[in-house]
Amino acid sequence: MFRRPDTALDVVGEARIARGPAAIGPAPAPLLVGVIANIRSHRNMKHGMRLDHWPDVLYTAPETFEALEEALRDYAARGIGLLVVNGGDGTLRDVMTAAARVFDVMPPMAIIPSGKTNALALDLGIPEGWTVRDAIAAAQAGRFVERAPVQVWRGDAARPDACGFLLGMGGFVRATELAQSTHRAGAFNGVAVALSLGWSIAQTLFGGAGNAWRRGTAVRVQADDEAPATRQLYLLLASTLERMPVGLKPFGPARAGLKMLTVNAPPRHLFRMLKPILSGTTGSPAVAAGFARTDPRTVRVQLDEAFILDGEHYAGGDLTIRAGAPIRFAAA
Repeated sequence: MFRRPDTALDVVGEARIARGPAAIGPAPAPLLVGVIANIRSHRNMKHGMRLDHWPDVLYTAPETFEALEEALRDYAARGIGLLVVNGGDGTLRDVMTAAARVFDVMPPMAIIPSGKTNALALDLGIPEGWTVRDAIAAAQAGRFVERAPVQVWRGDAARPDACGFLLGMGGFVRATELAQSTHRAGAFNGVAVALSLGWSIAQTLFGGAGNAWRRGTAVRVQADDEAPATRQLYLLLASTLERMPVGLKPFGPARAGLKMLTVNAPPRHLFRMLKPILSGTTGSPAVAAGFARTDPRTVRVQLDEAFILDGEHYAGGDLTIRAGAPIRFAAA
């Protein structure tokens, strides 16, 4: 979402505090708010991004990952009490990733859903028209919901390489590429999910034995204390979300924590498998043998192919996947 380091710094709009008239009558305790805005998010580009300035609100719209990290360091030094992200899932992913490098303890957060996909906002029940003012009011009223991000660590790194909410490997990478093409066609959120899912199924059902969708991806997986095993997987999904777009339930009943779905390759009984996977049920014994739902604490993965985290491609390698510390998100 934000251009990564090694590009020229270019920050649009300096972080600043806007001063205004004092409130009349009783007012909530002062809350210093820091807003990270993505001017390229779908709704911000379509409808324009209105930056109302109120007392104790800081705004910045960094255009590079390096500038984003610097803005967060400024917010941390000022002691913000609420970090607001105006953007979609990709913007939130980048902000959480940069914030993990800056904050010793993550501040409470809020999301203003303005991207092409807004999975966390859907999970939290954030309305489409939610504003920064709404987020501040919710925080002042103490309306928070906790969600722990999915963290991806490389090798023996001292900090996570990336933080997000929905990670996928194998067929999910190709499905995401299809979803991006549906975005170009004007389909977003649940509609994009449904269209890309339908096309993915068709590619798999009617592809030959050498079809990349059916062949799957070789992944060496070790969940918790289990012995590592190299598996040929059609799909691997991991998430800490409790509600998925368009009512999908790939991980089964809603629950907190890290959840993982794996589907073996080549997928057998795929057409019969779809309903139990999407509805959160088990299906017949023959169908259930082709996929597994688990709740691991930590997953060690080694793969050569790329994976997807909240819509972004990342190089494979020696990875550790786990849930990070819960973050408090302001909720409607």
